[in-house]
This record gives sequence, C-alpha cells and structure tokens, in this order.
Amino acid sequence: MNTGVGRARVGQWYLRWDKGEAFQVTGYDEPSHTIEIQTFDGDVDEIDEETWTALPLGLAEPPEDWTGPVDDVERDDLGYSETDMRGEDWRQPLEPFPPGKEAWEDTSEGEPPAVSPDTPAEELAQIARDLVE
Repeated sequence: MNTGVGRARVGQWYLRWDKGEAFQVTGYDEPSHTIEIQTFDGDVDEIDEETWTALPLGLAEPPEDWTGPVDDVERDDLGYSETDMRGEDWRQPLEPFPPGKEAWEDTSEGEPPAVSPDTPAEELAQIARDLVE
C-alpha cells in the first residue's frame, strides 16, 4: 500500500495519509531492519520494513519551519540572512490607518449645513425637513 515511495530514504520527509502526519526518516538500523523516524513535533519512533511497505505513504516537502522537532536552535544556526530593517520599520504596522469615509457616510447631495447652538429653532426645523425630503 506504500503507493510507490519505495524504500525509506534517510533525510526524506513522508506523509502518512491515514493519520495526516508528516515525518522524516532519520536513520536505518541494518541489524534489526528498522527505519528510524521523527515527526515534526519531535516524537521519535521505529518502523520495521514489513510495516513500512504496508503504510499509506506519500512523499512530502520539508516543513517551512523545520525547527519544530529540534531543541535549542540558535538564530545564527538557521542560516537566515540579515535584513535591512530599522527600528522605525517595526513601528510601521502599529500606526493607525488613515481616516476614511465609510460607505454609509457618503452623501451624494453634499454635506449637511453646519449648525451651532445659536441656530434658531425655525431654521433647525427647516434643515431637518430638507434632509428628510
């Protein structure tokens, strides 16, 4: 049922379809004919060759963040190149969005007239009637 992945290759990532689990082959023990594997979350296990051929397996790409199962990895060990980021770049996403007009605020007829606390009641009533019409 191994669907064509063949013999286990050390360093290759595989996907176990029945469990949806990705793992990497980390070694092969000749005397016991067992395949040593490690899942992404760090679990270590062994599979005998007979079981290997019966598993529903497919080849898989290595995870984007391969450091999941590895303890104590220093940033320098990852091989990432330096970026040209500056201190102000870290603040950029935290700055507020510029204010904008919402769709419900759109008044195609123009802005309503400005009123003040001193506007006479008759004028306020006329403004209200004009807005409703």
